[in-house]
Amino acid sequence: MKSIIAERSEAIAEQAPSVRWALASLSLSMLLPSLGTSIANVGLPSLAQAFDAAFQDVQCIVLAYLLAITTLIVSVGRLGDITGRRRLLLIGILLFTLASILCGVAPTLWLLIAARAVQGLGAAIMMALTMAFVGETVTKERTGSAMGLLGTMSAIGTALGPSLGGLLIAGLGWPAIFLVNVPLGVLTFVLAYRHLPADISKGKTDRKGFDIAGTLLLALTLSAYALAMTIGHGRFGLLNIALLSAAVFGIGFFVFAEARAASPLIQLTVFRNRVLTASLAMNALVSTVMMATLVVAPFYLSHALGLNQALVGVVMSIGPVISIVSGVPAGRLVDRLDAPFGVVAGLLAMAAASVAMAVLPGISGYIAAIAMLTPGYQLFQAANNTAVMADVRPDQRGVISGMLNLSRNLGLITGASVMGAVFAFSSRTPDITAAHAEAIASGMRITFDVAAALIIVALAIAVGTCCRRRALGES
Repeated sequence: MKSIIAERSEAIAEQAPSVRWALASLSLSMLLPSLGTSIANVGLPSLAQAFDAAFQDVQCIVLAYLLAITTLIVSVGRLGDITGRRRLLLIGILLFTLASILCGVAPTLWLLIAARAVQGLGAAIMMALTMAFVGETVTKERTGSAMGLLGTMSAIGTALGPSLGGLLIAGLGWPAIFLVNVPLGVLTFVLAYRHLPADISKGKTDRKGFDIAGTLLLALTLSAYALAMTIGHGRFGLLNIALLSAAVFGIGFFVFAEARAASPLIQLTVFRNRVLTASLAMNALVSTVMMATLVVAPFYLSHALGLNQALVGVVMSIGPVISIVSGVPAGRLVDRLDAPFGVVAGLLAMAAASVAMAVLPGISGYIAAIAMLTPGYQLFQAANNTAVMADVRPDQRGVISGMLNLSRNLGLITGASVMGAVFAFSSRTPDITAAHAEAIASGMRITFDVAAALIIVALAIAVGTCCRRRALGES
């Protein structure tokens, strides 16, 4: 008996460093896609000047990346479930790294946009499969901590992008904002290759076919929705309505195709899992609110409170800094408490913060609200992801992880468009940049009244799910 215990202790001791290195590779796989999003935004003015292009044209550099992630993240998650997640993650890291090189040396704007789309494909693979790997890397009791760590790395990438990008452009020029990904990509590839668990080999009879028709339908549907929400800058014209209608019809065609597919991209029966359906809906609602802070806050801080650009940047950095600090503790709290309880607690904090954002005046009120909103968001994310991924079948982890990331992205896209439109409408001015301070403050209050209502809807969903679980447990 003692020898068995000793052997187990030795095995755990040998495994622990490997687990840490595996988590390091997954952390970098989450950092790079978020860094790729935020670092490019700060370079748009320089890129417009370098390529002598209109601002609307260089915006395609950001849009191509986000569209690739949004439209492909579920499909690559499913492909990882079929072909092997480790193999596909390594391909995704390699694609992201090579595309970063192409971005840095691109001689024309349109080649840069094409390279960014390929980089987005690599990012989609990394984002979808990184979360799926958590179940194979850590024990179920440590899932919350791992999810909190990934949330922290995503926040670091988002926060680091603008400042790092500004320094790189000032010192080395715009290609450096893409080439900085190359050494990080190489390090991520080496760590993942050496420390992630090997794929379980499957015989040919066990391999399921990939749903090409469903993939194309979903990609076209999501593209139509994303474009409907982004073009026109929140003002809906005939083209936006046409694209939104196409997205609605696309959903219908997709459901019809999946119901008849031999090996569907998304098994429609997963939506009978009310925990998953509720988690996806809450994820989208919460992401919509978080995007509202990024869309509305710069105008409120500069136009209503009269801060200069430097101070706006400092105040706007408070949220990401709190995200970095609170991510890992939020994950550990989820491990100690029940994940559904963490979801409810996080949403309660976010609801209180949204109300505070609407009613508390001045810069101190804004900072106090952000200090509640951001930890609440990190707690919600860690708990929600843990609640979903902890009990997912191994052959479904990739696609479910992709769906979680997709719901988040759709929420961000919707938030940028819809909440931006609510802010502009409630400010009662056609040009938000020329609005009076009182109008901006009024728009801020109404926008976060709407945000609080969205969080309350998410909270009702969470409470309903908890009550249903308890009722099923008692019966």
